[in-house]
Amino acid sequence: MTVDVSGVVRPSGSGWLVCLLLTTFVIGTDDFVIAGLLPEIAGDVKVSEAAAGQLVTVFSVTYAIAAPILAVVTARLPRKALVVGGLGVFAVANVATALAPGYGLLMTMRVLTALVAASITPAVFALAGRLSAPERIGRSIGTVAAGLTVSLFVGVPAGTLVGDAFGWRAAFVAVAAFSVLVACAAAYFLPHLSGAPEVPVAQKLRILGRPAILMCVAGTVLGASSGLMTYTYIAPITENLTGRNGAVLALFIGVVGVAGAIGTFAGGRLTDRWGADKALLATFGGLVAATAALALIGAAADHRAPVWLVAAVLALWGFTAWGFNPPMNTRALHLAQDAGTEAVALNTSGLYIGIALAGAAGGAALASHQGTGVSLTATALGLVALLLMITSVRRYPAIPTPTPDATTPQTTTAM
Repeated sequence: MTVDVSGVVRPSGSGWLVCLLLTTFVIGTDDFVIAGLLPEIAGDVKVSEAAAGQLVTVFSVTYAIAAPILAVVTARLPRKALVVGGLGVFAVANVATALAPGYGLLMTMRVLTALVAASITPAVFALAGRLSAPERIGRSIGTVAAGLTVSLFVGVPAGTLVGDAFGWRAAFVAVAAFSVLVACAAAYFLPHLSGAPEVPVAQKLRILGRPAILMCVAGTVLGASSGLMTYTYIAPITENLTGRNGAVLALFIGVVGVAGAIGTFAGGRLTDRWGADKALLATFGGLVAATAALALIGAAADHRAPVWLVAAVLALWGFTAWGFNPPMNTRALHLAQDAGTEAVALNTSGLYIGIALAGAAGGAALASHQGTGVSLTATALGLVALLLMITSVRRYPAIPTPTPDATTPQTTTAM
């Protein structure tokens, strides 16, 4: 452990931060891996692929509803016990998922895993801010957010390969095994931390109801809807631009994955260097510029856009679409202070609501105006999000206000 100039005790080394990153990685993998296993799951439990796809929907809806509620309920629990114990329950739920004989129990297990994820993920983001030195909060939150990003482009393909080789049930066994490993690492590296200070629930709800917090959440909903709409419909968008798919589509997805991972880390560093507000506006501005460029290329290229040009624009889009997560969560933590974990939970709920809106609005745009219509819709939503956040940061600037009582570990362990 180390003591900084303000007298706050912080863990030495980076093992604790790696544990938090791996926690979001395993949760993200579990959430999205079903997308690569839909045909196998549907055939095994004898439902349509559309019905199997509802396993993803129920996870997202459960998470969105439960996250802020569970953040309040679990606020006083010791943080290490919450993370380690939650990962243990998460592993058991995934084993039960692998053993589920039918669709009903499978759906029940997805609800349970979503509840566990909803209780852990906001706490992990808040811990990143709580354990970091003040000048490194943004990059620590960015590192934790990178776990979710990397899960899309590493964990999900790996889980899909395991499912293809050994059956879809093996993929969930693998997630369970990895959850146990992460829990063991967290038990060793995370310091013992008390829960939140004694703050009445009514006071926390008043904090969460502040216009500044609600505008953060609204910005996340709109930003996620704009960004994830492009990812959800990347195949028809890029085919409309270039007239090609197959290997070219795989290239585009790879470019987005690399750019997204870099953007998540860079978003954290920009947050520390510029402040959460400026970094947030910069990433939202880049997101709008990228989706607008896709729409313009679609209108002008007539299915003959150069692959390199589309790849370059997608790289900018991936960088900014995932880069706004660290400054947004950092801003929520600064604005909410004693209700920081709950604010992050509410913000994360907004992320899942945005994902749902992206699918619905993007689908309607695709049906009426093809890939270019999706890009135009994403641009419009992103522009509204940018204008909203410009207004928000001017009225409610996020100024870090360290609170030693809320950041000091109550009991420490040797590293």
